Amino acid sequence: MTLRELVNAYERRLIEEALRATGGNQRRAAQALGVLPTTLHEKMKRLGLTRRPRPIAVPPMALAG
Repeated sequence: MTLRELVNAYERRLIEEALRATGGNQRRAAQALGVLPTTLHEKMKRLGLTRRPRPIAVPPMALAG
């Protein structure tokens, strides 16, 4: 992987985690990441991220509790 690909993958993961933690609220996610909402939107667009965060995959056994 190139440095750019690694940076993009890391940014994508951080943004997805921030969106999940804020229930998809981009303004709050931007605040948590320490960037302006417009910067977050630009990064999301560049990385091909949608407005809705992907749900966290929960293994079936974890639900059987």
